[in-house]
Amino acid sequence: MMELGASGTVRKLVVEVVDGRDLLPKDGQGTSSPYVVVDFDGQRKRTHTVPRDLNPQWHDTLEFLVSDPSAMDAESLDVEVYHDKRFSSSSSSSAARKNHFLGRVRLYGSQFSRRGEEGIIYFPLEKRSLLSWIRGEIGLKIYYYDEPIPPPEDKEPDPASENPSPRPHAAEEPKDLPEILTPTETAVEMQLPPPVSVVIVDESPNPPASVPAPASPPANPEAEPVDPYPPEVRKMQTTSSSERVRIARRCNNGSEYAPRVISGRFVSSTDSVEPVHSAYDLVEPMQYLFVRVVKARGIRPCESPYVKVRTGSLLLRSRPARESGSGNPEWSQVFALSHSKPEPTLEISVWDGGPCATDAFLGGVCFDLSEVPIREQPDGPLAPQWYRLEGAEPGGPVTGDIMVAVWIGTQADESFSESCNSDAPYVSYTRSKVYQSPKLWYLRVSVIEAQDLRVSSPPPGTMFDVRVKVQVGFQSARTRRSTVSGSGSTFSWMEDLMFVASEPLADNLIVLVEDRSIKEPALVGYAMVPVGSVEQRLDERHVVASKWFNLEVGMGTMGPEVGNCNATTTTANYGGRVHLRLCLEGGYHVLDEAAHVCSDYRPTAKQLWKPPVGTLELGIIGARGLLPMKTKGGAKGSTDAYCVAKYGKKWIRTRTITDSFDPRWNEQYTWQVYDPCTVLTIGVFDNWRMFADMVGDEHQDYRIGKVRVRVSTLESNRAYIGFYPLLVLLRSGLKKMGEVQIAVRFACAAQLPDTWVTYTQPLLPRMHYLRPIGVAQQEALRGAAIRTVAAWLGRAEPPLGQEVVRYMLDADAHTWSVRRSKANWFRIMGVVAWAVGLARWVDEVRRWRNPVTTVLVHVLYLVLVWYPELVVPTGALYIFLIGVWYYRFRPRGPAGMDARLSQADTVEGDELDEEFDPVNGNGNGNKGMEVMRLRYERLRTLAGRVQRVMGDLAAQGERVQALVSWRDPRATRIFIGVCLAVAVVLYVVPPKMVAVALGFYFLRHPMFRDPMPPASINFFRRLPSLSDRLL
Repeated sequence: MMELGASGTVRKLVVEVVDGRDLLPKDGQGTSSPYVVVDFDGQRKRTHTVPRDLNPQWHDTLEFLVSDPSAMDAESLDVEVYHDKRFSSSSSSSAARKNHFLGRVRLYGSQFSRRGEEGIIYFPLEKRSLLSWIRGEIGLKIYYYDEPIPPPEDKEPDPASENPSPRPHAAEEPKDLPEILTPTETAVEMQLPPPVSVVIVDESPNPPASVPAPASPPANPEAEPVDPYPPEVRKMQTTSSSERVRIARRCNNGSEYAPRVISGRFVSSTDSVEPVHSAYDLVEPMQYLFVRVVKARGIRPCESPYVKVRTGSLLLRSRPARESGSGNPEWSQVFALSHSKPEPTLEISVWDGGPCATDAFLGGVCFDLSEVPIREQPDGPLAPQWYRLEGAEPGGPVTGDIMVAVWIGTQADESFSESCNSDAPYVSYTRSKVYQSPKLWYLRVSVIEAQDLRVSSPPPGTMFDVRVKVQVGFQSARTRRSTVSGSGSTFSWMEDLMFVASEPLADNLIVLVEDRSIKEPALVGYAMVPVGSVEQRLDERHVVASKWFNLEVGMGTMGPEVGNCNATTTTANYGGRVHLRLCLEGGYHVLDEAAHVCSDYRPTAKQLWKPPVGTLELGIIGARGLLPMKTKGGAKGSTDAYCVAKYGKKWIRTRTITDSFDPRWNEQYTWQVYDPCTVLTIGVFDNWRMFADMVGDEHQDYRIGKVRVRVSTLESNRAYIGFYPLLVLLRSGLKKMGEVQIAVRFACAAQLPDTWVTYTQPLLPRMHYLRPIGVAQQEALRGAAIRTVAAWLGRAEPPLGQEVVRYMLDADAHTWSVRRSKANWFRIMGVVAWAVGLARWVDEVRRWRNPVTTVLVHVLYLVLVWYPELVVPTGALYIFLIGVWYYRFRPRGPAGMDARLSQADTVEGDELDEEFDPVNGNGNGNKGMEVMRLRYERLRTLAGRVQRVMGDLAAQGERVQALVSWRDPRATRIFIGVCLAVAVVLYVVPPKMVAVALGFYFLRHPMFRDPMPPASINFFRRLPSLSDRLL
C-alpha cells in the first residue's frame, strides 16, 4: 500500500533517459539497437528502441510512484541497457535467443534530488558478471516531486488538538557569580598565535579548457534536509551482545598505546545483520536521576516562581516559570542528577523569585528514591503526575499541586541531551551538540574579455596594464596583465579564478576592472552578480554559457540592488562591458582538511554521491590525568573539559564536565562511511566560554590535545577500546596533557568483491582529475574553506570557536618547521631501511654467516637461472608468504599520535622558536624591517612546499610498506590475494604469452584507454601512511 505524506501528497520519481555514448556493438554489423529498462520498487518501464546507433538519443521520461517516501533513501533504482534483437541481421537474430545485455547502473535513493536541483549526469555502465564485456556510459536526469492529492471531505476539527501549548526554550538564569578564574601558564602558552602561513599564488594560471557538449543546467536550487542515517546503513550495524575480551595494554618505549580489543560478531555473506538495539553499547552506562517538572496549580499568587531540586549535596534550580493562559506557572524542564552514589530521598520545592520576595517558600514534595521506577529502553517516557505541595511557612499556608515525573535512567535517555545536568550546570555552553558543516561549492569565474572600456593612454614607453579583480565575501583574486587588441578598447584575459562559496549563497560577486597602467591604479568600472543566480554544473561535459555584464562607473551607488547590471545600468553610468563565464562546480570536493587526514571525499553535488559502505561508531568514554588549565582564586587548579569529534560534514561536541581532572563523558555517536580510507579526528578542549555571560569577558577555549583514527586500519565489526595520550607541542617543548579513552567500531558487511571495487576507485571525484586545481591554488582555497566553516560553526548555539575549528582542521599543517622536516626525512630513511636491510642480508649470505641459508640461496639461484620463467611467480609467492608472516605482527588497533615519529621528543629550543615565531615585525613602520619580514615569510612558504614534498615522498614509501604490514587489513588481503593469483597464473601460463600480452596492453591504442587513473594507482593511493600520526 502506498504511504501518503503528512500534508496529503504523493511522491513521484521521474527518470529522464537522455542518451548513451560509446555503447558496445552487438548486431554483428558494428552497431547496436539499444533500449533501456528501468526498475524501481517493483515497477518496471522501458524506453523506445533506437535502431543501429552506438550513441543513441532517447529523451524518454519515465515516472514511478514512491510507495514509502520516508524509506526512499533505502530503495534502489536499476537501469539496464539491452540490444533489441529484432533490429539485428537475420543470421544473428536467429542465433540469439534473447536480447543482448549492454550494461547496467544501480543507484540509491540518497542520490536522488528534488525537482529544480536535477542535472544530467553520465554514469559509466557496469558489468553484470565478472566475464561481461561492457563499455560506454548513459546520461540520466533523476528527480522527485510531491504531488498534492484532492483533500477528503471536511470534518469538524477536534478542539483538543487546536492551539497546542508552545514550549519555548528560555535561557536559564546563571548561578551565583563564581570565583575569578585565571589561566595557568600551560594554558597561556597554548594560546600563543600560530605561525603565519603565506601562500604565493602564481598569476599565470592555465587558460580554461574547452569542454564538450552542453547539458541542461539545474535551476532553482532548494535546501533539502537529508536523513543522516538511511535504513540501509542501520542494517549494517552489529548487535550489542558482543563479548568484551580484555587484552593487556602494551607500551612500546613509552610512546605507543595498544588498545584493548572487543571482539564483535563477524558477519558472513549468509548472515542477516540485526540493527543495534542499544545506542550506548560502546560506553559505560551512567545512572542518572531524571526529574521532569511540568507545571503547578493552585499555589499562592507570586511573581516568577522557580523550582529547586535537591538530592544529597546536589542542588539544581529551574528557570523562572512562564505564565500559561490559565494563570498557572509552567516550567517544562528536565533535570538529570548523577546517581552514581544513590541518595535516600529527593526534594522538589517551589519558591517565590519575585523582586519583593526574599525566596519565599511555596511548598514542596519529597520522594523516597527506593520507590522510583527505573526506565529501560525502549520504554516510552514516564507520564507526569500531580503531587500535593506540603510544608509550613510563616508567610501563609501551603496550597497547590505540582506536576512532576521522576525516574532513574542512563545517558541513553532521549531527555538527557536537553536536560539541566548536575555535571555541567551552565547549560548554554556545556550541553552536548551535533553540528553540520555548511555545503561548500567551488565558484569558477572565467574572465574572457572586456570591451568599450574608457581607459586613458598609458605614458610613453609603457604598455596597457588592465586587470580584473573579483571579490566574493572576504576572498579576492586578480587576473594577470591583459592582451590588447583593436584600438585599445578591447582587452582579453582567458583566465580562470576560483573561490569558495557556501550555501545559502547569499553573497554577491563583485567584478572590478582596474587600470594599473598609471602610477595610481584607477577603477574603470564594476559589476555585481548574486552568487545565488550562478548556474550549477555537475559534469565537465556541460558547457556553461558565457554572458556579457555591463560595467558601471563609480563605487558610490553599489549595493545589493545592482544584481542585474544589464538591466539597471544607464547610459550615463555605462563604463563598458565584461565577458564572463560563471558556474558553481558541483563535481569537486571542497577540501577543508589536509589531504592526508581528510575525512570525506564526496563531491558537493548530492546526485554524485555513492551509497555508504558502513557506519563508524565512536564512544567517548572519558579522560584521566588532565593538567589544570585554570586556577580559582589564584590557588586551586581546575579543568572543564569537553571533546569535539569531526568526520565528514558532521561535528559532535560532548557535554562539559566541570572541575574534574578525570572526566567521564560516556557518549556515543555514529557517522556514515562513504570511503574507508578516511580519518576520524577527536580533540579535547578546556571550556572558557561558559563563563562569558557571568564574567563579561569572552575567552577562547584552550586545546588539550587530539587523536586521529584512520578508518581503514579498523577490522570490520570489531570494537577497539583504549587510552590514547594527549600530546601538545608548546614553546617550552612537548607536554603530555593527559590521556583520553575512546571506543571505536567500523560496522561494515562488505565482502572482498565490494572491497576490491572500493579500493580500485579514484580517491577524489572525477573533476579533480579531468580539470585539476594547482597545488598553490588548492591551499589558498582550503584556507578560505576553513575560514568559512569556522564562521558558520561560530554562529551556532553553543558556538564552536574559531580556535577549535582551526585546530581540528589542521589549519597550519603546511607551515614551515625544522622539526617536521626532520620527521619527514627520518620517514624517508625508514622506507630506505628495507633496502638497507636487504643489502645487509645479501652481505651475510656472501660471508657464509649462516651456512644453511647460503646453501639454500645457491640452490634457488641455480633453479632460477635454469628456469627463468619462475622468477616472477616465485617473487609473487615470496611476497605472499611475507604478507602471511607479517600477519602475526599486525597492529592490534588504531595508533595515536607518535611523539618519536614527529621528532617532538628531541626537538631543540631554537627549532621551537622558529616553528612558533610568527615574525610580526617591529610595528614602527621601518621599511627595512618590513622587507626583511616579507622575504622571511616568502622563504618560509617555499620551505613549507619542500617540506610537503618530503612528506609526500615518505608517504609513498610507507604505502609500499603497508601492502604487507596489515595496517590496513582489507588492502593487505587484496594485495596478497592478487599476488597468489599472479603466482598461480604465471605458473600455468607460458611466460612468453604473458610478456606479449603485457606489451600489447601497454602499447594499446588511445581509444581503448581510460582517462581516469588505473585501478592499481587508485589502490596504491588508498593505502595508509604514517602522516596521520604526525603532530
